[in-house]
Amino acid sequence: MTTATIPDWVNHVITGPSASAEAEARAHQTQLTKPAGSLGRLESLAVAFAGFQGCVKPTLERIVIRVFAADHGIAAQGTSAYPQEVTAQMLANFCHGGAAVSVLAGLLDADFRAVNLGCVGKVAPHKNLIDNTIASATVDFSSAPAMTAEQLSAALNAGFTQAQSGDLFIGGEMGIGNTTSAAALLAALFHLAPEAITGKGTGIDEATLARKTQLIGKALKLHRDQLTNPAAILQRLGGFEIAALVGAYIGSAQQGVPVLVDGFISTAAAAIAVALQPTLAPWLLYAHLSNESGHKLALDKLNAQPILALDMRLGEGSGAALAAGVVRQALALHNTMATFADAGVSHAD
Repeated sequence: MTTATIPDWVNHVITGPSASAEAEARAHQTQLTKPAGSLGRLESLAVAFAGFQGCVKPTLERIVIRVFAADHGIAAQGTSAYPQEVTAQMLANFCHGGAAVSVLAGLLDADFRAVNLGCVGKVAPHKNLIDNTIASATVDFSSAPAMTAEQLSAALNAGFTQAQSGDLFIGGEMGIGNTTSAAALLAALFHLAPEAITGKGTGIDEATLARKTQLIGKALKLHRDQLTNPAAILQRLGGFEIAALVGAYIGSAQQGVPVLVDGFISTAAAAIAVALQPTLAPWLLYAHLSNESGHKLALDKLNAQPILALDMRLGEGSGAALAAGVVRQALALHNTMATFADAGVSHAD
């Protein structure tokens, strides 16, 4: 097994958001016809986007959504409520517009594509499908490394190539077994007990949850001596689609495009991405607190404040697509509300 390596672009410079634009936007907020701070998080979202775009009145027009899909060898151990064939079936559903994220992407008029990184089931070509197949699935990481060094690089590169110029990037994921992989990644990265971070994913029963948790513990013990850096953790315990998210997040920030991180699995990818490239952190916004039991702990470890909390646990980028609508409304308020001077309204003393 070749030691985990990462492509050179991972270490390329990420320039921070504009502090001066943030300051101007913050000052603009104080002039709007409302009590100071009364719009809460909506105000800070507008200020953040001013920093991302380097202007006092940012806009959210071009949203790019990519759903990365891949199968996991660990699924053969029965860690999910669904058979592995569902990954390929859902890829078709994404492409034909029937999935939740597909509907939401349409409402946002987003640039939407699904990306196949390798499925056990057959996936037919489609205009909305990008085929970046690496292998039919990762290896069962409870018995061997999930991927080779070459496969890790291929998955990172697949995500990087989907980082597009625009106003916002959303990465979704699909892969039966991927909550097991995400929990293992977070446990290794943050030195957590498997019991603390592992949840029911697709709705498994208690017996399956116990098996899932035990398998993660077994994997952590098996790979313990090699889990010394984020790239090795990702290679040994990750999935192709999770690695692609890592690449897409870093690539987006390098182009000055902010990212809305979705739920539990996407947050695991974000944690690995920030560990690989710490200057990425200011470009990540966390869309929602999911109903997956370990998500709050993961967000706390990242000092992240989610925008929404709707008890969702679907994945696909669906929570991030919903949060994008909130961001659009925050920017509309910031840009079009009257100032005290415009409206002839007196300031508070």
